[in-house]
Amino acid sequence: MSVKSFLIPRIAAKMLSKKKLDKKRIRFERTRIKTGEEHIVEFFHDPSDPYSQLLEKVLPAFTKRYEINLLTHLVGPPDEGAAPERRKLAEYSKMDTMRLAKKAGIDFKIEERAAAANTTVADARREKLGHYLGGTLYYGGEWYWGLDRLHYLEARLMDMGLRHGGNNRDFIYSPPLSPSGLGRTNADLHWYLSFRSPYTAIVRNRVKSLADAYGANLKIRFVLPMVMRGLPVPKAKKKYIPLDAAREARRQGVDFGRVLDPVGRPIELGYSLLPWARNQGREYEYVQGWLKAVWAEGIDAGSKSGMQSIVECAGLNWNEAKIILGNQDWRHEAEANRLEMMKHGVWGVPSFRVGKTVTWGQDRLWVIEHALQKLTKT
Repeated sequence: MSVKSFLIPRIAAKMLSKKKLDKKRIRFERTRIKTGEEHIVEFFHDPSDPYSQLLEKVLPAFTKRYEINLLTHLVGPPDEGAAPERRKLAEYSKMDTMRLAKKAGIDFKIEERAAAANTTVADARREKLGHYLGGTLYYGGEWYWGLDRLHYLEARLMDMGLRHGGNNRDFIYSPPLSPSGLGRTNADLHWYLSFRSPYTAIVRNRVKSLADAYGANLKIRFVLPMVMRGLPVPKAKKKYIPLDAAREARRQGVDFGRVLDPVGRPIELGYSLLPWARNQGREYEYVQGWLKAVWAEGIDAGSKSGMQSIVECAGLNWNEAKIILGNQDWRHEAEANRLEMMKHGVWGVPSFRVGKTVTWGQDRLWVIEHALQKLTKT
């Protein structure tokens, strides 16, 4: 084990821990009290963005509930680095936002609005504070994107005693955890994933549970990470996503945080055994074990000892695996999966598909569950 592979997972676990988060909050509040600053929540609003419009819709109810001051900044759309498929994003956002509004029981209609003008100052502040999207709220060193993450901010404000009218713990919108029901189908549940995606890592158990709950056939569709396809990843995105994934993992009870970034050779080695694991009837076990090892246990998947541990934990034979480890036969399949994913209107992972229903994000499994419920045999 190298010094790097020993230290980095431990540092990552500390940085992504609840303990670290709690200490950060305490420091912020001490400073806020000392300076006499009020509880200021900053809203970075992109008028052209459906997610931002949906969040804007619920903010009057939010500000009425809590003893806070809301400061709104008009910002521009994300740059190409943060939104590499801008046209696809525009179309997908409309569909996804309307799904979300319906799920949350919000009377909402998307308005065709132009992007805000003269946003240089606001964009600079957003970047300085560490984000890249509109439809985001910022309070005390933490970001909350869209309606999906508003409940985290609500919980924080409740814990501080800032809710008006008592100690109720209901939220404007509380994201569901799938699966929530049972049924029997013979549908194929396609799971588009990347071994470098933290959101893929934290959905590893729930997607299998969902498939099992409805008798669906889980089809694993692996793709190369964006950065390994030459697409840039903004600094703010690199920082925000692991922190967001960590709090989602805590809410879902998933092991996460002891991370050794697998970009490059570790992913190539991991993918080289996927077709073989499938032929052995242990594909999911291998994927689940690989994701847990790299994203929760800090195992170096770029080393033979690390790969041996992953292979054997998946119930596979290492003596067979090491003979084919590092082959390039998987590349054609990865590209075919990417093209299939793009054809269905999504380009990021994890994404999921049942029939013609497609959705993107580990927090959208409920969309797939709805599709499976429609196919459930009575």
